[in-house]
Amino acid sequence: MTETGRRMISPFFVEEAIDCLKRQGKAPGPVLAAVGLPGRIDAPISAESYGALWLAIAAEMDDEFFGMGGRPMHSGSFTLLCHCILHARTLDQALRRALRFLNVMLEDPQGHLEISDGLAQIVLRDLAEARSAFAYRTYWILLHGITCWLVGRRIPLRMVDFRCAEPDHGADYRHFFGAPVRFLQPVSRLAFDASVLKLPVARSEQALKQFLRNAPANILVRYRYDAGLAASVRKRLRQVPPPSWSAFDDLAAQMRMSPSTLRHRLHAEGQNYAAIRDEIRRDLAIEMLQTTTLGVGEIATRLGFSEPSAFHRAFRKWTAKSPAAFRRETMAKSR
Repeated sequence: MTETGRRMISPFFVEEAIDCLKRQGKAPGPVLAAVGLPGRIDAPISAESYGALWLAIAAEMDDEFFGMGGRPMHSGSFTLLCHCILHARTLDQALRRALRFLNVMLEDPQGHLEISDGLAQIVLRDLAEARSAFAYRTYWILLHGITCWLVGRRIPLRMVDFRCAEPDHGADYRHFFGAPVRFLQPVSRLAFDASVLKLPVARSEQALKQFLRNAPANILVRYRYDAGLAASVRKRLRQVPPPSWSAFDDLAAQMRMSPSTLRHRLHAEGQNYAAIRDEIRRDLAIEMLQTTTLGVGEIATRLGFSEPSAFHRAFRKWTAKSPAAFRRETMAKSR
């Protein structure tokens, strides 16, 4: 993905934000016009434009959670949240403070940090029926974005669960998070390695002012999974078929750095070579299942798996579905 492409937001996400206005009986036209957007948006827009629209909708509704919580998150709440967690000692302490703040502010849903089997999971529980995928995504953007900024690096996600059904544009959600995404789960959750909870928080009041000046556009781009050196590695891997991918040391030589330097720089971005390869295989698998008639065995071979059973196990880990079930559901939706 080019730098320009990385800064673009799907029109489906724009439509979902506008729908929040409509549900409150407010006309979206004046809000769109105020930020220089046309009345109908059918192509991706820049992160800056989406950020401006986000702020305009929040101001129009006086609700920074777009009317999707049990109570409105009045204008200025996100700034107060940032000040609340700015002087936490570690990411663990900052996250727990942030969740308490949001629980009091929104009342519903309620978020809690759970740690088990090496994973830290932010679990969201609704007091009644499931919310929209957009509501959960908005919550994750706010929380993940501010915590990434606090520790100065992207926190790689291991799993994203949604309690609601998959929207028509579920592929946009999978691409946005860069992690296995599942729908119709018992609760909504965001999971990452528990080890990052020990990371120190080292941000100043002045740094916070700069961060807030550019939010939320900055958190929509800077801490995406396809940012930084990892994006360069992905670009190189996408240029060749998976069976021909270079060994790590060879890749480092191609990028004119030592293996230890490449490993260190990827680690600083919260990335590693194995995870990047896994992500690309997942994306290619989904694309081939959706757009070709290739058999599962042939897809496994093209992805560099030693045997179809290994591909089956990997695909279930990515999507909680078998390749055949995923293809059947995709075909059913396209009818």
